[in-house]
Amino acid sequence: MTLVQMQPRPVSANPVHRTVDDAMEAVGPQICDDMTVEVALSVMASARAGHLLVCDQYGLCTGLVTSAQLAAARDSDAYTDRIRLRDILGDRGPFTSPRTTMAEAQHAMRYRRLAALPVVDEQGSALGVLALAR
Repeated sequence: MTLVQMQPRPVSANPVHRTVDDAMEAVGPQICDDMTVEVALSVMASARAGHLLVCDQYGLCTGLVTSAQLAAARDSDAYTDRIRLRDILGDRGPFTSPRTTMAEAQHAMRYRRLAALPVVDEQGSALGVLALAR
């Protein structure tokens, strides 16, 4: 498991052309996709986080998992203690770029009903998280 702390970006003075880079939060806790659901729940509780970024063996971001997703996986009839995060995440993503405008990112998040969205660079490494205001 790799924990990375990054500094948040300053907010732009021009809100019309704000990008995701201006509004994203620091990366926060990152976990490997071979971690079990139970261990991920424990890490999430210890970090007092509502979500965790999931990375593959090469450190590339494969998605974001929430406490609700983990609880649903644990409470399902198909659950065993061998279920790994990669088993419940499915396809990679969705992600956004730091150059995406806030309007585009907010639209995509509302369309997909996401509360948080990983921000990745061109190589797929996590730079931060964009979360909608509640």
